[in-house]
Amino acid sequence: MLFSAVRAWLWAFSRLLLGGTFLLSGFVKVVDPMGMVHKLYAYAAYAQLHLTDGGLMLQFASVALGTLEFMLGVYILLGLHRRLASRLAVGFMAAFTAVTVWIYLTNPVPDCGCFGDAIELTAGQTLAKNVLLLVAAVYWMAGDFRRFSGSGILGPLFRRRLISDRNSWVVSIYAWCYAIGLALYTLHYLPLLDFTPYKQGADIRAALEGRVEDAEGSKLANFYLSDLQTGEDITFAVVADTGYVFLLTVPDALAADDGCNDRINDLYDFCLDKGYRFLMATASDSAGAADWCDRTGAAYPMVMAEDTELKAMVQSNPGLLLLHDGKVAGKWSNNDLPDVDSGKDAVLRSGAGRGAGLPWLVFWFVVPLLVVITADSLWIGHKFYKHHIYVKRFKLKKIMRKKIVAGNWKMNKNLQEGVALAKDLNEALVADKPNCDVVICTPFIHLASVAGIIDPTLIGLGAENCADKVSGAYTGEVSAEMVKSTGAGYVILGHSERRAYYHETPEILKEKVNLALANDLKVIFCIGEVLEEREAGKQNEVVKAQLEGSLFDLTAEQFAHIILAYEPVWAIGTGKTATADQAEEMHAFIRETIAEKFGAEAAENVSILYGGSCKPSNAKEIFSKVDVDGGLIGGAALKVADFKGIIDAWKEN
Repeated sequence: MLFSAVRAWLWAFSRLLLGGTFLLSGFVKVVDPMGMVHKLYAYAAYAQLHLTDGGLMLQFASVALGTLEFMLGVYILLGLHRRLASRLAVGFMAAFTAVTVWIYLTNPVPDCGCFGDAIELTAGQTLAKNVLLLVAAVYWMAGDFRRFSGSGILGPLFRRRLISDRNSWVVSIYAWCYAIGLALYTLHYLPLLDFTPYKQGADIRAALEGRVEDAEGSKLANFYLSDLQTGEDITFAVVADTGYVFLLTVPDALAADDGCNDRINDLYDFCLDKGYRFLMATASDSAGAADWCDRTGAAYPMVMAEDTELKAMVQSNPGLLLLHDGKVAGKWSNNDLPDVDSGKDAVLRSGAGRGAGLPWLVFWFVVPLLVVITADSLWIGHKFYKHHIYVKRFKLKKIMRKKIVAGNWKMNKNLQEGVALAKDLNEALVADKPNCDVVICTPFIHLASVAGIIDPTLIGLGAENCADKVSGAYTGEVSAEMVKSTGAGYVILGHSERRAYYHETPEILKEKVNLALANDLKVIFCIGEVLEEREAGKQNEVVKAQLEGSLFDLTAEQFAHIILAYEPVWAIGTGKTATADQAEEMHAFIRETIAEKFGAEAAENVSILYGGSCKPSNAKEIFSKVDVDGGLIGGAALKVADFKGIIDAWKEN
């Protein structure tokens, strides 16, 4: 027990570590895509690839990488698309770890850039991080949690997903739109979170004078400006100015966008009129500066600065930085330069506090998610939703499909014990009328005797099997006609035990279904996956194949006499139970599969029962789900009190 608990916690830790890391890594990239562009450009330059950090290729790569990491983090943390997410996580981490090994050996850049400018890591730190994440990803993908978290207090915690499969598309679409929209917005304007040392309020003068001792100050100490013509260092003269200084940052004059030159020239005239210093800082040589002057008609003074510092000051080419008394007072991108016609005060204020701030960015992502998750939890189990959701989806008239609790006695009870059990159950239901259809499916020897005891208006009678032949020399077999002659009206077909122990194939079951329907028996047809199939994420594929193999040759009229029973085989007689959400997901998938084949009305009409360690203690929760219409009960059907407790769960739903 302790060992299983430890493994369960390790799996949970792996999930949280992976999801949190991918979410953080993706978030800092989409909120500051140009920061990642500069990192990618450094790699490209090392590899002697002729790319520009203002080009669309690197910008697309930055946005794509950030968005994919962000979405992967969302999927992992919310438990969406687990099979896809686990494989992508392993693939991402395997690739990243390989790249990090190369970085560690060759040291092409001082910082790997995995967290953009938000968190700087050395090559060794990055390698250690990626190795840990790769191990976590492999462990998480292995799916061991399904074997050790099926029961006990840890089971629901680790199996639970935060939103149902039915509504997961809402989260996916919103998260994709949030990430891509945020990245495109910041590319067009400026990052909403500034991770550079040149953020709002940064004191450049104090850093240069050594009055700032922290790491931030040491980064700001790299700031310098020199006269383009003479090479004279004018850094202190600029930061010592107690007034306003406008610094036009142009890292690469040849690649800079000159579409905003009219507004820049107007701003220069504005500064001349107000007595403010205006400088253009560039990392280009004299030829590049001359080219910029020819294209824009620039008449303002120019200074030289270091390329990476200019890119950090304002992540735009060109960009505009406003200093006041040696401190950063504002920033603008080339797409959002201030309008001088708005007045002096408006110009000076327009570049201040432009970032949205972390709380607001988190708010606009988390709050809508919480609303969807809460609505999903409440809406899924609501009676109105349960009876009307398909009416809205398929525009049908209101249809109330039958609520059914069916007991499967299996190979239990001799004749006398079976008759006594049926009699006691009948008396209990006479005294307290059920709020659903009740069916008991007994061994063949009980059918005729039990038929004479039970009240058919309260309890339906069914067999546990029938033959796939009409009649003949088939010793030990019982035909559908024989079952019908006992007074039974139902038959269970396709039960997992018949499939596993007696090797009943889809073709055999197809024959049994046809013969049962031909003899006016209602078929309770069982479908479900084993543990290995669930762990491999193949449950939908398996269940669909079982339906197609035995039922999809029926007409819609014939299918109207079918009752489906989903039984996760790994939960039958094991004490493990699929969570109510897991049951709902599978039932919804089954109903959608039926709709694709037989139409929406058939999908709405068919009753789908859950079979798998259903007990009085969990029946109410399971039956509250939209697509769960009752249960196929095994061991609990052999005790009147337990079976009655499950039946009574419908009175509370």
